[in-house]
Amino acid sequence: MTEQCHGWKSLLIAALIALPIAATSAAEPWSTELQYRGRITTAAVTPDGYQLTANGVIRLLPRQSAVSTTASPLFDALFALAQQELEQARVSQITDAAFDHGAALPCECLETGEKWKYVWTRDLAYATDLALFRFDPQRARNGLEFKLSGLRATIETAVIPASYVVQDTGSGGSWPVSSDRIVWFLGARHLLSDPVFSEKVYKALKDTLAQDRRHVFDKQRGLYRGETSFLDWREQSYPGWTARNVNFIAESFALSTNVLFYQALQLAKQMAQTRGDADSAVYRQQAEQLGAAIEKNFWREDRGLYMSYSGGLNAPRRIEAYDLLGTALVILSGIAPPAHARRALANYPTWDAGSAVIWPEHDDVPIYHNRAIWPFVSAYALRAARTLDEPARIAHELRSIMRGAALAGSNMENYEFTTQATTFIDGANSGPVVNSKRQLWSVAAYLDMVVEGVFGLTDHDTIDPKIPRELVPMLFGDRNEIRLDLAERHITLIKPAQMADDANLLVADSSVADRRDIRVQLRARHVASSPLPLQHSAYAPSTPALPVVIRDGAHWQIRSTTTGPLHLYINDRAVRNFSGTTTLAHRREQQCISLTRSDDKGIESLPSDSVCVGDTVPVTGVWPRLWSAPRSGHYVVRLDYRNNHGPINTGITAAEKILQVQCGRVDTQSAPLLMPHSVGWQASTAMTFNARAGERCEFALENGFNMSMLAHYIRYTGGEGGASGAIHAADTGDLQITPLD
Repeated sequence: MTEQCHGWKSLLIAALIALPIAATSAAEPWSTELQYRGRITTAAVTPDGYQLTANGVIRLLPRQSAVSTTASPLFDALFALAQQELEQARVSQITDAAFDHGAALPCECLETGEKWKYVWTRDLAYATDLALFRFDPQRARNGLEFKLSGLRATIETAVIPASYVVQDTGSGGSWPVSSDRIVWFLGARHLLSDPVFSEKVYKALKDTLAQDRRHVFDKQRGLYRGETSFLDWREQSYPGWTARNVNFIAESFALSTNVLFYQALQLAKQMAQTRGDADSAVYRQQAEQLGAAIEKNFWREDRGLYMSYSGGLNAPRRIEAYDLLGTALVILSGIAPPAHARRALANYPTWDAGSAVIWPEHDDVPIYHNRAIWPFVSAYALRAARTLDEPARIAHELRSIMRGAALAGSNMENYEFTTQATTFIDGANSGPVVNSKRQLWSVAAYLDMVVEGVFGLTDHDTIDPKIPRELVPMLFGDRNEIRLDLAERHITLIKPAQMADDANLLVADSSVADRRDIRVQLRARHVASSPLPLQHSAYAPSTPALPVVIRDGAHWQIRSTTTGPLHLYINDRAVRNFSGTTTLAHRREQQCISLTRSDDKGIESLPSDSVCVGDTVPVTGVWPRLWSAPRSGHYVVRLDYRNNHGPINTGITAAEKILQVQCGRVDTQSAPLLMPHSVGWQASTAMTFNARAGERCEFALENGFNMSMLAHYIRYTGGEGGASGAIHAADTGDLQITPLD
């Protein structure tokens, strides 16, 4: 009898607590119910937490250690869901089929998702930067340390062993085609209060920056080469022909990856300063120069957007490709001048369901990065919108993160960009091709959306709420206050008593705080708000076929089998429009010819592969090889090669050699030649050098570096270069030397 009465008493108290919320919910669907495109999710408060019902599936969510108390049981329940899914990610061992033949590896870590049982560098780093540094710093630290490595014992020669961040398996055999391992420091920077870990971070930071400066930094452009961060499925966001040849990617420059290098250099400057290390000035100068180069190379004034990537030597620099993560990062880093930052976010297209991670989309590619919303990227867009005081975009990205988790009943890896569905049927292009529940960086996105996105707790430990007025009914309803309870911090936001008609953003007015409790009085103000860019064309035209180039006496005949308005690119610049046939004067110097096409709205396709012509001389024989310059000037050299040590899309055995060129008595010129995994024979990445007429030049190769040389990959069994030993080789053929302008 006593237990029965106690049960009725608990239910009565819960019902009474829920009454004011229920009254509000009828006027505000996002409070207890969310309906979207035929799907419905409801939430209710229970005695022990919440009940979440998504598409008929009921999930009971116990109250978690961190609690949000708002007028929306849906908002609060999803906060509890994110914490529960973080708990599910806490493991004592990790597995991946490509390591130890799938055997378990001990690690008190956070696994990446329901379908991803391992720890990956970029996933963990972004998730840590968003929220894990607050919610599980120890396991975040453990995972980050797992992604540090020295060299194999058979390779290590230095007196002081090196420590490098691991680039995961990837395009063409991984690093340096993919070079965004530097993102590791974006997460690690939050965990420096541990002095032992801080020293590990500084050691890895110096070693990794030094290595990348030598192998992936391009002095002429002032940028770091390599693939876009996170967008690492080549034909999803790069031209489709890169599925067979990734050298275009290896020679190109990505906005997101370069911003990550900028942030790593800023961290190196700060850590060097605190240690009295004279390298602080070097890092400061490198960061400043890189920031200027990013702004110069990626900003497109005609579009008011930052390009996702730009082509390398003799490839188009202006490319109609943009991505949300790169855009958000360049805004958050402070590189983008205020006017450009505001235009870039205001011009980046979005849809009713949220913002796709790339634009334009491609209608001939399955859904994954293409045609998709990724919650963790939306969280960075939300941060960027907060930085710029853009209430419409804040509300839009917040709703997108919340809606996705609500409708799916989990913090999914990604969603189709127009419906926010976890599966969208479109024939051969259906997708998302891969989609995992409780994806770690999506979990972190929801946690960050609540803690910083609504309650304003920044990673600098300041309280800076920026709540769009349009979200007040959902969050406050009839309440005067909303509250966030964290382990060591309690934040209460107090709604303004009055709001002017034109007010559109609630910000902090005053606060009262003791050591643990902070009460923030909000005030409503009017800010200039950019309208959501909802009317853009979604898709780019398809990429043209490779042009046909035939020598005709003193000219090159250029023909295209692709119909429609075409743009002709010679080397790195567009020179003219043409309708399918034209001529180009023959020159000794290299001319690389590629095409794009435009739709009726002026949106340009990605470029075709290039056909390069010019007076090319093959140089063969034993090394060192000899060649005499026919005239003074600049030259480009590539090496014919074949690398069959792995497939195009993965592995760790991209081959890299350092080409040393000694012409006459001039100082030796050197640069890396990269030979990623290939389909048969192809040309390596390029090196440029100077020579004077008649000078004899000597070419020699030195070994470079790849990921198979790291001790971390001794456990790799998914391909060559792992457990069987490091592999840093490719079959080589002729050097191909061509004069440049």
